[in-house]
Amino acid sequence: MPATAVCPGSFDPVTLGHLDIIKRGAKVFDEVIVVIANNQSKNPLFTIEERIGLLKEVTKDIPNVKVDSFNGLLIDYVQRIGATVVLRGLRAVSDFEYEMKIASINKKLDDQVETFFMMTSNQYSFLSSSIVKEAAKYHASVTDLVPVVVEEALKQKYSSRR
Repeated sequence: MPATAVCPGSFDPVTLGHLDIIKRGAKVFDEVIVVIANNQSKNPLFTIEERIGLLKEVTKDIPNVKVDSFNGLLIDYVQRIGATVVLRGLRAVSDFEYEMKIASINKKLDDQVETFFMMTSNQYSFLSSSIVKEAAKYHASVTDLVPVVVEEALKQKYSSRR
């Protein structure tokens, strides 16, 4: 049975840490669907369409990766597309505590869906979209934190907000 993994997140913006998990997940699973959660409680820098475009651009060379978005509960999306795996990256113990709660509620809602945790590579263990946005906002270099296309998009966003 082919395994499709759903890799959810806000990806605002996608970082090299995210890309690390996506690439490594694509080696383990037959298909990885990177799905952007449309979280109304967050105030995103990039629109859903912009994030989809950036993710498609940085994953275009990984043939078994697709990009999508959803509203509502992740488990509803996973069920709708017929996936049985959720792939999540972990940076630190604090991530695990939060992710364990999410995995537990997802398991309660659908015991056929498994959550797979993948440790982020050491060089990205500190990295988050929030840190990237904060650095870019003050025109610090984010060259080693995000793909080039994302760095350019950040420069555009913050130069237009002056």
